[in-house]
Amino acid sequence: MSDEPVKYRVHADVAYLTLSIPERRNALSAAGIAALLQGVRQALAAEHVRFVVLTGTGSTFCAGADMKEQRARHARGEPPTTPGLLPEILTLLWESPKPVLGRLNGHVRAGGMGLVGACDIAVATEEATFSFSEVRVGLAPAVVSVTTLPRMQPRAALELMLTGETFSARHAVEVGLLNAAVPAVDLDERIDRYLQMLRLAAPGAVGVTKEIVRRVPTMPLEAAFAEMTQLSTSFFSSDEGQEGMRAFQERRRPRWVS
Repeated sequence: MSDEPVKYRVHADVAYLTLSIPERRNALSAAGIAALLQGVRQALAAEHVRFVVLTGTGSTFCAGADMKEQRARHARGEPPTTPGLLPEILTLLWESPKPVLGRLNGHVRAGGMGLVGACDIAVATEEATFSFSEVRVGLAPAVVSVTTLPRMQPRAALELMLTGETFSARHAVEVGLLNAAVPAVDLDERIDRYLQMLRLAAPGAVGVTKEIVRRVPTMPLEAAFAEMTQLSTSFFSSDEGQEGMRAFQERRRPRWVS
């Protein structure tokens, strides 16, 4: 078994977090979850990192909880490990001011679905399949629902979570869980295309825009207009806003575009 359940590397301004236990279908063991949490924290704390990419090795992105480990812990009278740290990981990804991209190399099940939902942009291979498989093993898609339900059409979410049915990457796009499904040979090209487009955007504006997308749908109309008007005004006078407008008038790229 791999000595590194999660591999961390930085290339240019991108931190890559790779689930790396293909022989266990990248299941979320205690060691794997701890390593993933450490990697996410490291990526978000690194000043030179602007983007985070989650991916995996082998034919599966993430099979969810390590069932063998969970049963062994239960036999010893110990609490399960997967729910414990997973909410913290999903919260960090969801609230990250840095865009998080899911490069889904293969199949996704159960807890792995929560990681997909936490990504801002998610692209899978056309061969990948998905399933909220919890109900078929006597569990509930509880923690993962927090990040997946806001992405998905309500009726589709009910159908897929209640039945545990396996569905295709194409269907995952249709119900809102994914942005795109592409041939495996085109996966890196599609992720790179998103990264290139995101590099054109101001880092501060991107972080605030993520928060806008999360919060505004839950706000009363009057309160939303009041807060967003104030926010918009502050951006016009911000350093990024002034630089962006100067660059537009001078027909040059703003300083955040390398």
